[in-house]
Amino acid sequence: MTQTTTAPDPRRVEAAPAIEVRGLQVRYGDFSAVRGIDLDVRRGEVFALLGTNGAGKTTTLEVLEGFGTRSGGTVSVLGLDPAVDRAALQPRMGVQLQEGGFVDELTVVETLRLWERLVERPDRPERLLERFELTGRRDVAVSKLSGGEKRRLDLALAVWGSPELVILDEPTTGLDPGSRRRTWDAIQELQEAGRTVVLTTHYLEEAEALADRVAIMHEGRLAVAGTLAEIIATQPAGFSATLPDGADELPVLGGTVDRDGAQVRVQTDDLQRDLTDFLGWAAARGVRLSDLRAAPASLADIYHAVRTGSEQT
Repeated sequence: MTQTTTAPDPRRVEAAPAIEVRGLQVRYGDFSAVRGIDLDVRRGEVFALLGTNGAGKTTTLEVLEGFGTRSGGTVSVLGLDPAVDRAALQPRMGVQLQEGGFVDELTVVETLRLWERLVERPDRPERLLERFELTGRRDVAVSKLSGGEKRRLDLALAVWGSPELVILDEPTTGLDPGSRRRTWDAIQELQEAGRTVVLTTHYLEEAEALADRVAIMHEGRLAVAGTLAEIIATQPAGFSATLPDGADELPVLGGTVDRDGAQVRVQTDDLQRDLTDFLGWAAARGVRLSDLRAAPASLADIYHAVRTGSEQT
């Protein structure tokens, strides 16, 4: 009897995460850099991996890229194990490290032409020169470039040929605001083309602007992960105001009220309810509030909570 082998359903393959990590551990002697994290990155999304200094995020990226060795756990990148399938994975992935390994004597265009010979994905040096505003520097040696120009060249190499997965480690460090904005545009173009982008950044507004989902690492562990709305919902919102002289006792609110003389600050899990009650109290007594501010929690609040240890793994 002949046994028939069934090919994988392409719909299920496409639905699988671009990156799937379970129980990842990385140890250097007695030091644990990564302590058993689980992580999923969906296909076609921009995923921001944030972390406090020494949190283990760059170590995690190195494992995903196939440059680092894990001590435990399983890792799947585009359906492959980067530890054993790096040669098969490399043509499908672009990587921008924190520091590029350029040949200083080569010019910008020579660097791109060398990359064209090394990478299987087709692209054109002229397109990348124009896209990253390096046309005017095409014949300048890499050693003569500014830090920001080197960063743009490094990004051009990473996105060469629009790979399925692009991993960017601090892609906008050292860039001026205009170049940072154009880098954001390039990342969004990759996503619009159906590519997956994983990035680390110290600029929280960058993660807020670009990422579909965010994870924050602290001391080798994953502290929080989810969409921006999901993780912000874990922290209280707040409002504040300055009271006029002679304002009487405040209303009873569901949140935490901190009054220091004329200054009132409230943290609450129900911003609409407590702010409505507070404004109703002021209106009923003719209290004129000044410097009134109200806002939900921000990614900066979440990051601060993780860094100070108020968020638990």
